[in-house]
Amino acid sequence: MAENTQIDVSRLTFERAIEELETIVKRLEDGKVPLEESVTIYERGEALKRRCEELLRQAEARVDKITTDASGQAAGTAPLDVQ
Repeated sequence: MAENTQIDVSRLTFERAIEELETIVKRLEDGKVPLEESVTIYERGEALKRRCEELLRQAEARVDKITTDASGQAAGTAPLDVQ
C-alpha cells in the first residue's frame, strides 16, 4: 500500500483508481490500521474518489456527445473538449 501513495492520483486510470480505493475501504473497514495511517489513507481515498467521479463525468459527457444532438436524435460522433 505504501508504494501506491506515491503514485499521482491524477495520472491513474479509472480501473486503477477504483481498485486502490476498494483496497483502502477494506483496510479501513477491518479496523486494524493505526490512527495516523487511517487518516493518511482516508485522505488518499478521498482523492481517488474525486478522480473516479471526474473520469465518469468525462465518459458520460463523451457518450452524450456521441449519441445525441440538440433534438435528441442520434448524431454520430464529434470531438469533445471536456474540462
